[in-house]
Amino acid sequence: MGLIGDKPQFSDPDKNPLAPEENVIVEKVARKVVEKGMTVPAILFLESVKPLNFIGSQTLVFFEPIVQTLFNFKDYNTFQTALEKRESIEVLLLKIEEFDAVEHRRQKAIKKYIKKEKKNWKWYQRWLGIATPKIELTEEDINPPPPEKPSDQFPPK
Repeated sequence: MGLIGDKPQFSDPDKNPLAPEENVIVEKVARKVVEKGMTVPAILFLESVKPLNFIGSQTLVFFEPIVQTLFNFKDYNTFQTALEKRESIEVLLLKIEEFDAVEHRRQKAIKKYIKKEKKNWKWYQRWLGIATPKIELTEEDINPPPPEKPSDQFPPK
């Protein structure tokens, strides 16, 4: 036995430390962050304040009467209790990164489809931008299927 204790206790990375209702709220926050295009600032902010998550949850308790007008009261309390857990910031970061990867893949597929469609336009439509035809995207073009294997994303060296 040392000064600190026997062995450090690490949480299992496969196990989700949040309750299901807390997980839903964290996903909702992550989706809003990605939807607004604030992925990079949110990740930088959350990484810098990760050790202060309990203080942040207590700040939410302090500002509850003011923020109560903007959020659903149950969602606010659930988010506040989720922030009390140390692993919640890491779960939020992982969700933001996951949703951002899906959005990036979606935008890339849309650009690829539009580029392919532009090749069928007439020369004056391509070069001058006059009378551009309407492009109709299918559901598969908007939401491409995820890659099958992790090796599909990064080719081996």
